[in-house]
Amino acid sequence: MQLRPSRNAGGRFFAFVEKAGNALPHPAALFGIFGVITLVLSAIGSYFHWHGIHPATGEQVEIVNLLSRDGIHRILLEMVDSYTGFAPLGIVMVAMLGIGIAESSGLIKAAINALLIKAPPKMITFMVVFTAILSNVASDIGYLLIIPLGGVIFHALGRHPIAGISAAFAGVSGGFSANIFIGTIDPLLAGLSTEAAHIIDPDYYVMPTANYYFMAVSTIVITVTATWVSRAWIEPRLGTYKGDVPREEVGQLAPAEKKGLIRALVVFLVWSAIFLIGLIPDNGFFRGDDNTILHTPLLRGFIAVLFLVAGTCGIVYGYTVGTFKKHGDVITGMNSSFKGLTSFLVLVFFAAQFVAWFRWSNLGLLLAVNGASWLQSINIGLIPLVILFILFSGFINMFMGSASAKWAIMGPVFIPIFMLLGYSPELSQAVYRIGDSVTNIISPMMSFFALIIVYYQKYDPKAGVGTLMASMMPYSIAFFIVWTLMMIVWILFGIPLGPEAPLYYTPD
Repeated sequence: MQLRPSRNAGGRFFAFVEKAGNALPHPAALFGIFGVITLVLSAIGSYFHWHGIHPATGEQVEIVNLLSRDGIHRILLEMVDSYTGFAPLGIVMVAMLGIGIAESSGLIKAAINALLIKAPPKMITFMVVFTAILSNVASDIGYLLIIPLGGVIFHALGRHPIAGISAAFAGVSGGFSANIFIGTIDPLLAGLSTEAAHIIDPDYYVMPTANYYFMAVSTIVITVTATWVSRAWIEPRLGTYKGDVPREEVGQLAPAEKKGLIRALVVFLVWSAIFLIGLIPDNGFFRGDDNTILHTPLLRGFIAVLFLVAGTCGIVYGYTVGTFKKHGDVITGMNSSFKGLTSFLVLVFFAAQFVAWFRWSNLGLLLAVNGASWLQSINIGLIPLVILFILFSGFINMFMGSASAKWAIMGPVFIPIFMLLGYSPELSQAVYRIGDSVTNIISPMMSFFALIIVYYQKYDPKAGVGTLMASMMPYSIAFFIVWTLMMIVWILFGIPLGPEAPLYYTPD
């Protein structure tokens, strides 16, 4: 697609960002390059005796040469285990099996439509943003369904359709990390955080629910913020729509779809009752070994729960509406969810090797030790550190789109630094998610960036990068301010980020 060039300073800057980002290698190749650099640095660091003192143990940290005889043997012998044992791999694959059933059955699409068509006109902006945020639980459906639907709904109500597209885009992409449900991004980032935390503490485990409390509250905060920006800034600037695109009607749910949603809700309630029966009694069968709720297998095994609940709800809905007619259709739905994982499986192989080599070489540990010592020497404090990390994450997001790929690179560096300063991996992960989300809507590296411009051009053929940037920049700025302030308040009050997810880390 040929975009209109922009002659102003902002347009030139984002054109440079787009050009620079496109010049980067494929993320899989990028991890391969980082792996080779790690091997070379391990040899150089070992030769020059790079070292540091671990502040927690007082032991000297030295670089391990992975290009030595023993290092090469380890790389060859553990390459397969590094890949198959990489925490995010199995997590994402199992989660996508259940979500694939729910998505292919039509359950997720119908549930989203039900939310939007029942919303009162005065609440429509709020509901568009809220539904857009919730759609993140199901892969890319928000980009393909909710964002164009936002334009249709606004246009049907006599409001500017580009305002509806912008509000939905702000929710889907700018509010990417927020949700009241656990989606695929939560276990994926938690797995990467667990791998990174092992550089300091081999027994540390970051649960998929690590940031749940913070992100659930963020859902409402970001929804309210985006609603205010839409009404106070975006719609007044756009004015009345004067295009010639005819209005479309938002489709009502068919009787079969309504029946399917009701039956899927019943299945969900049955699962909820089973979980509560297993949790509430002191000797409940879902209690953990220490008989507490926080250590329950339901939390530590949340991916299995997600697979079972999403899968069964999707099956019931699919058979009710007719998208599933035989068991083979269910398997086909599971297969379809894996079609989009091909590039992920390739990416993970290189990411797993890089993370493993980075950990074995002690480069990550030495960088964390020296980085933590430097931060302690300047005594920057937690809140300034959080603000700087949000800004840095947001800046990196302008050049590299994938949240998991960035965290696979940044996590092994920043999580150990945070841990050595006494801050938990869960906190560094939450801070990263803020920075990664707030610049999604203005990042040319975001994979759906060009598609959003196509949505704009449906109603304004002259719309281009400048139109998108001018519409989304207010959301980005507002999200950064509000979300950062929310994190500061969270820290000041010492609120846990999720179940068994404290703000601070204390070595055992």
